Amino acid sequence: MLIIINELVRYIQYLEENIRWMLQLIARYLPLRQMAFDDSHSPEYQKFKTDKLPIVVKFVKQDYVFWLEYYKWRYGKPVKPISRRNGHSISEEIICPKCNAPHQYIYDNNGGKGEYRCKVCGQCFASGVTVTNPLILACPYCGRMLAPKKVRKHFTVHKCVNHSCPYYVSNLKKLPRDLPESERHKYKLHYVYREFRFDFFSMDMDSLPDNASSLKFTKNSAHIMGLCLTYHVNLALSLRKTAQALKDVHNISISHTMIANYAHTAAAVIKPFVDRYPYPRSDTFVADETYIKIRGVKGYVWFIMDALYRSVIGYRVSDTRAVGPCILTMRMAFNTLKQLPKTFKFIADGYSAYPLAAQQFELRQDNPLFFNITQVIGLTNDDAVSKEFRPFKQMVERLNRTFKASYRPTCGYDNLDGANYSVSLWVAYYNFLRPHSSNSGRVLNHVPDLIAADNMPAKWQMLLKLGQDTIIQLQAAA
Repeated sequence: MLIIINELVRYIQYLEENIRWMLQLIARYLPLRQMAFDDSHSPEYQKFKTDKLPIVVKFVKQDYVFWLEYYKWRYGKPVKPISRRNGHSISEEIICPKCNAPHQYIYDNNGGKGEYRCKVCGQCFASGVTVTNPLILACPYCGRMLAPKKVRKHFTVHKCVNHSCPYYVSNLKKLPRDLPESERHKYKLHYVYREFRFDFFSMDMDSLPDNASSLKFTKNSAHIMGLCLTYHVNLALSLRKTAQALKDVHNISISHTMIANYAHTAAAVIKPFVDRYPYPRSDTFVADETYIKIRGVKGYVWFIMDALYRSVIGYRVSDTRAVGPCILTMRMAFNTLKQLPKTFKFIADGYSAYPLAAQQFELRQDNPLFFNITQVIGLTNDDAVSKEFRPFKQMVERLNRTFKASYRPTCGYDNLDGANYSVSLWVAYYNFLRPHSSNSGRVLNHVPDLIAADNMPAKWQMLLKLGQDTIIQLQAAA
């Protein structure tokens, strides 16, 4: 028996020694903390990354006479004019745009190709260009001035063209060794920044349509309008099937065109109340976009929902998948927030529009918001971030499928305006009228006036009243 105990003790000591050796190996050669997005460090994922903000260098106008006097006092000798040894002269019209130094102090910086350099202040400039911009964008890695490369509809692409930039050198080392130089253009190597020329924060989010002032029924009643909305929105029936249901069940003859007019008018009235309702907000927002058809052309619906309370707090329909609609959707979600919680998380997919939109909120002069985008990439949990935040991403995917179930009978929308109003009606139903299994079969937001209504058509009529009250308040405050 004693021999068996001694052998077990030796074996335990052997295992303990191996465990200690493995811990030393891990601590020395392997990171103890798993890096997020290990696959995103590949150069193939570089195009989907959003670089950090550039350095903003403010431009200050100077006086060359002051600098000449300063150099004379500092070094004991004046700054001499440039001696032209190549026989080429510079036009007298060329002066430094920064310090107004005359042509006697201007170098020909690139052999007659139009670039000049001032000997007094060191400013480089091109012929015919006046440096009057209030700021200069510089690379945050090497400090060189960014060069504008592409001009798009809403933004200008600036690029760091310095081949000695640490950012460029680091990305160059990640490329495969056998990659020919002619294939390097397929990878993002240089630092890139998008400067938006359009102010998405100055757009009016509360503009009211012309037909949102009154609801007058000359032939039918408000109850029939509530029935139309119940069948069309709650039960996701098409316009023609809604007209057929009203005829078969209630013996009400109404055309599908009249139902469409009712839906458009109801959406215009209810939308201000839905958009301005003080939704409870947690410290986690989830965003995603999905596809729709507008006259056979692909469109997009953007959704932002609260991960805890499950309400849709931001939505928008757009014909492009650009950064602008993403910013406007975020503006709706952050409408009543002056400051974000310290534990705030914004979860989205790997699309680059979300980090770009977050950058614009940092640059906003009035009440800037600073937050990072947690991007859940792919469909499988291949990294620590996906494992932790995949359930949040599945929430908004479930929201998209619920929306598509009501969108599918429409067979697409006729125009962008109609798509906006149809989505706003669905959001009103989702946030205030639809029972949710995640909330024990109750609605997400309890409004006393809606709870007091007996049936669903009455609830839609109460929503119309709440919308009209909100419109009256907006018109009084204007």
